[in-house]
Amino acid sequence: MPAPAVLLSEPTPLRLRPFRAVRYDADHVGDPSELLAPPCDDLHPAQARALRRHPHHVARLLYADAPQGGARELGRWLRRGVLRRDERPALYVYQQQRGARILQRGLIGDLSLPRQAGRLLPHEDVSAHVVRQRAVHMSGLRAQLEPLLLAHRGTESTTAQLVEHVTRRAPVAVARIGQITHTLWGCDDPAELALLAGGLSVGQALIADGHHRHAACLHLSADAAGPWTSSLALLVDTETHPLRLSAIHRVLPALEPEKAARTAADVARVLPLPRGPRPPEPGELVLTGGGQAWSITDPDPRALSEALADRPRQWARLPAAVSDHLLLRHAWSVPDLPGAVAYHHDIRQATMAVSAPGSGSALLLPAISQDTVWELAGAGVLLPRKSTSFGPKPAAGLAMRVLGLT
Repeated sequence: MPAPAVLLSEPTPLRLRPFRAVRYDADHVGDPSELLAPPCDDLHPAQARALRRHPHHVARLLYADAPQGGARELGRWLRRGVLRRDERPALYVYQQQRGARILQRGLIGDLSLPRQAGRLLPHEDVSAHVVRQRAVHMSGLRAQLEPLLLAHRGTESTTAQLVEHVTRRAPVAVARIGQITHTLWGCDDPAELALLAGGLSVGQALIADGHHRHAACLHLSADAAGPWTSSLALLVDTETHPLRLSAIHRVLPALEPEKAARTAADVARVLPLPRGPRPPEPGELVLTGGGQAWSITDPDPRALSEALADRPRQWARLPAAVSDHLLLRHAWSVPDLPGAVAYHHDIRQATMAVSAPGSGSALLLPAISQDTVWELAGAGVLLPRKSTSFGPKPAAGLAMRVLGLT
């Protein structure tokens, strides 16, 4: 592929650097498909326990009872050849595909985490407790098993052309999880890496997934000389490969749906849906349980203002704010305790979870637009937790960052 005559001379605001990935050695373990895992947030604890039964599954590291024990197991896998570290630093082209359709394509590398505001934009709030958990796990394991998912709006055609060129080579790893094929190509040629570094003039990126892991890195990076001033990251140009954005639905196992509908009518317009549950339209929530369903719209302005008294004014138009603050907290008095609310990314799973009488209620949310997410993130407004689900998310264990190797 011919190289442009002129490279960008200015340093890139966000730097995605080559690194030596640790990967499963297919010559030793065979097809790695059975050893990778979906992102940790997408796995039910029972699924995680089942995956851990395999002696070399990455879930044994993701869900290690103690991170130091996981670190010892990781070390054994490296010594025994289950895992190996690539010989040369590389940026990795990563693609997810279903059939002939490319769902996502981006670059995996080691991202220097900017300290200045406005470069790497979070869009959701985090739980301090979960951040501490992630920090303890990452520092004890001394590894990152899955990258942050970052979205940016690129304009540099050279990068897209070079990425396309790299995908014509033989991949370094291929795995299939469910209906999705995950393919990884390594780019370690110095001239090509220079072109990629010049083309990645990313002034701003949105954290699409991995807020708690990003916050954990910032927590650990108090030691400026330590390894946590950077993070494993997947950077996706959403101009060429748009990410999917969907809602996250709430399941309330202790909430009786008919009572919930009556109480919701005190603070919003509630109408029965005789044909049963369906996906909500913009500006609507759908309450369902035991085969019944109700449409919830037009929240009472005074009640909503009271429920969001200490929140940003922009929250009044967000489905998750109406769901969690006006309904769950204000109208239904659902406690903010473990087990009180379950979160489902799949609307069918959320509906099925409460389809039997006495199984509780589900509150189905509509997706918000990506423009809204960018607008609020750019203004420094964080969305309520569990507001959005960007995807497809990267698999865990395909290209890992392991610290302290020589």
